[in-house]
Amino acid sequence: MADYGRPVQFGVFPTPNAAEREEILALADVADQRGLDLIGIQDHPYQRRYLDTWMLMPILLARTERVRVFPDVTSLPLRPPAVLAKAAASLDLLSDGRFELGLGAGAFWDAIGAMGGPRRTPGQAAAALGEAIEVIRAMWSDERSVRYHGDHYQLDGVKPGPAPAHDIGIWLGVTGPRLLELLGRTADGWVPSHSYIGPDKLPGMHERIDAGVTTAGRDPAEIQRIYNIFGTITAGPSRGSFDGPADQWIEELTGLVVDGGMDTFVFGPATDPLHQVQAFAEDVAPAVRAAVETHRRSR
Repeated sequence: MADYGRPVQFGVFPTPNAAEREEILALADVADQRGLDLIGIQDHPYQRRYLDTWMLMPILLARTERVRVFPDVTSLPLRPPAVLAKAAASLDLLSDGRFELGLGAGAFWDAIGAMGGPRRTPGQAAAALGEAIEVIRAMWSDERSVRYHGDHYQLDGVKPGPAPAHDIGIWLGVTGPRLLELLGRTADGWVPSHSYIGPDKLPGMHERIDAGVTTAGRDPAEIQRIYNIFGTITAGPSRGSFDGPADQWIEELTGLVVDGGMDTFVFGPATDPLHQVQAFAEDVAPAVRAAVETHRRSR
């Protein structure tokens, strides 16, 4: 599989447990101070133990200076896209361009329905996601007013603005063939999780994305490919994939770049998050960057 040649980036995936809010803030500090690129926050408003993602993200942006923040990924059925676009642009402006937008078509439909959200079939969820991307981009445009009439979302003369501080990336957490092709045509990034999409499944999914890219006349390297990785950096021998010493992590992540087509890794530690993220930032990320650079030069 091709290496798309994009810069290699790294991030952290703190679990937004309300009872562990001090640890979340400490993880954001580590990410900002130790050279990580991203903080990704999962969005499950129906999870009673979790802080609201869209309330937590501005706190993290206000606390940090250089790291970017994104929802990993937004539960679209519970977030109206026109309001979502306004919130995203506002966070981007207030953070001097450090916000990106992850979107998901929806999951856990019983929980979404219990919270008052729509219950959508897979086809409806895919169609709604496509409409939402159009609505969001319209709300970031320089048009004086915008009208949009879809099956799921409507705009009737709304005045867009303010514009974001930078071209916010729209990153989709999708896996189905139809949505992967939609991503290639209309979005800027892909955010699968290793726990659901193993490395063996990546080639076929890249092909779907790239087919959409080709249809739209784009370059496949335009798509950032972000992998949520869960595991443990150990001091002892390997216990399996993403459960071993730093050298093993360096080898696995380097392979995922040069052979697996991914370029960004967002780490969710299984245990001891603060020390694990410190090890990821200090022992793993710089070595992977160096190994990828060496490999690319040799090619």
